Amino acid sequence: MTAEVTAGTPGARPAGVDDGIWAALGTVRDPELDAPVTELGFVSGVAEDAEVVTVELRLPTYFCAPNFAYLMVADAYDAVAARAGSRAVVIRLLDHFASDEINAGVAGGRGFAGSFPGLADGELEQLRVTFQRKAHRACQEQVAARLLKDGWSVPDLAEATLADALPGDELDRLRRRRTELGLPSGQSAALLLQDDGSPIRQLDLPVQLRLAKTTRISIEGNSGLCRGLLSVRYGLPRPDGVDQVIAG
Repeated sequence: MTAEVTAGTPGARPAGVDDGIWAALGTVRDPELDAPVTELGFVSGVAEDAEVVTVELRLPTYFCAPNFAYLMVADAYDAVAARAGSRAVVIRLLDHFASDEINAGVAGGRGFAGSFPGLADGELEQLRVTFQRKAHRACQEQVAARLLKDGWSVPDLAEATLADALPGDELDRLRRRRTELGLPSGQSAALLLQDDGSPIRQLDLPVQLRLAKTTRISIEGNSGLCRGLLSVRYGLPRPDGVDQVIAG
C-alpha cells in the first residue's frame, strides 16, 4: 500500500496512511518554528507496505541550516520507528544541499558529529534545548496574555499558578513544553518560570513578558515566511497572510 502527499494538499493526511504513523509525524516539530512538520507541509510523501515505512521530507529552501534539518530527520525517524512495529523505517530528506550526509547519518545511527565531522553532537542537543526554551517562553506569554485580557494585572501574575490559567490549546502546549524541559507542569506550578524553573519575580515580570512577546512574534513571523517560501518552491497553494512577506 502506498500513499503520497500531493502538491495540492500541504499538511493533509494522505489517504491510506496509517493513523498511527501520521500521528507520530505530527509529534515532530521544526525546532526553530515550533510547529509540527505535518502542519508546515514539510512531509512530501509517505509510503507503507508490510515490510517498510518510507517518509520523504522537504524544506523551504535548498540551504536550510543542516543542524535544523538533521534534528527534523532524526526526530522523524525516532517517531515513526516507535509506531512502525517490526517494519523497517526509511526517512529521506529531499532537495537539500546536505541531503546525502543527513540521510546516511540518520539511517546509520552515526549522529550529527558522525555525519558532519568537526561538529559535536552536544552542540546539536544544546541547540534543541535552546529552541525548546524559546518555545516555552512564547507559550508562557500566550497563556499570560489571556489572563491579562481576563482582568488580571501584571503584578498579580507573579502569584499565578497553572491552576489559574484559562483552559485551551495554549495551556496544553505550555504543559507539553514544560514536560520536555523537565519543568513543573502540575496545577500548583508557578505560571511564569525562568529557564531554570524558578518563578519570575514580580519586579522582572514587565521586561520578561515583553521579551517573551518578542520571541513569540519572531517564531510566528518565521513560520509564515517558511510556509510562503515552501509554497513558492513547490508550487503549493499560498498560505493566507504571507503574500507581502514573500513579495518583500
